[in-house]
Amino acid sequence: MSAKSEAIRDKRLTQGVVKRFFFSQKTAPYLFILPFIVSFLLFFLTPAIQTIYMSFHRVITLDNMEFVGLRNFTRLANPNFFMALRTSTIYTIAVVLFLIPVPMLFAVLLNSKLVRGRNFFRSIIFIPALTSVIVAGVSFRLIFGELPNALLNSFLALFGVDPVRWVMSFWPGIIAMVTLAVWRMAGVYMVYFLSGLQTIPEELYESADIDGAGAMKKFLYITLPQMKNITIYVLTLVIFEGYRMFTESFVFWNEANPGGLGLTITRYIYNEAFQRNDMGLGSAIGITLLGIVLIINIFQLKVFGLFRKEES
Repeated sequence: MSAKSEAIRDKRLTQGVVKRFFFSQKTAPYLFILPFIVSFLLFFLTPAIQTIYMSFHRVITLDNMEFVGLRNFTRLANPNFFMALRTSTIYTIAVVLFLIPVPMLFAVLLNSKLVRGRNFFRSIIFIPALTSVIVAGVSFRLIFGELPNALLNSFLALFGVDPVRWVMSFWPGIIAMVTLAVWRMAGVYMVYFLSGLQTIPEELYESADIDGAGAMKKFLYITLPQMKNITIYVLTLVIFEGYRMFTESFVFWNEANPGGLGLTITRYIYNEAFQRNDMGLGSAIGITLLGIVLIINIFQLKVFGLFRKEES
C-alpha cells in the first residue's frame, strides 16, 4: 500500500472518530452545554468566589489583601446602608405592584383575537426594552425636570399643581425611577405572560363559553390559575431586578446622591467599591444583597407552594 493511500485512510479514520464523537448521543449533549458551563465558570462562579473572599479582607490591591474577618460586615451598620436598603425595598415593592398587573393586562389584551394589529402593538410596547439607556435617561431627565416648563410639570400646571422638584425629594424620586422602570421593562414581562397565555388549552375557554361564563370569570377562574407558574417566575425576576437596580438611579443622579436621594444597594456598592476604592466593603454589601434577595425569593416561593410535593 502506497504512502498516499495510507494517508487517505488515516484521514478517513480520523474524520470518522471525530464525527462519531460529535454526533454521539452520549457526548453531544455535553458539547451543547459546554459554552454555558465555560461562561458560567468564567463570568459568574469565579467572580462570586472572589467576591466572597474579598468580603473578609481589606483589599489594598488584588495581590495584596489583609484578612479582617467580619469587620466589613459590621461596617454595614451605618445610615447609608440602611437608607439604601430602604430605597431599594420601597422601589422593589412599587415595581412589583406595577410590573405584574400591567404586563399581564397588555398580554391578555394583545392575545385576544378581537384586537386588530396585535403584532404592531406588541412591537410598540416591547421597543422601550431595546432603547439605549443613555437615550432613555436623557429623555426622562427632561420629562422629570425641575423647571416649571418641564414636560411633566407643564402638564401638572394644567390642573393647578405647583412644579415638583422630582430629583430633589424622596417620594417624587421614587415615582420617577418606577416610571422609567415600568416604561423599560413592561414589554419584556409582557412577552413572558404571552408565552404563558398561548399554552392554555382553548378547550377550557370553549367549555366556559358553553357554561355561560363572562370574560371576567374566564380570567379569574381559567387564565389566572393557569398562569400561576409564569406569574411566580416573573415575580421572582422583578424582585431580583428591583433590588439590583442601578440604571434608574444613575439616570437621575449620575454624579452623586444628595442627601441619599436615589441611593440603592447597588448604587452603594458602586460608590464604595469603585469611587472610594473600598473593594472589601463593596464585596460585603454585594454578599448581603445576595442573601436578602435569596431569602425573599425563597419565602415567596414557599408561600406560593412551589416546594410542596405534588399530590399523587
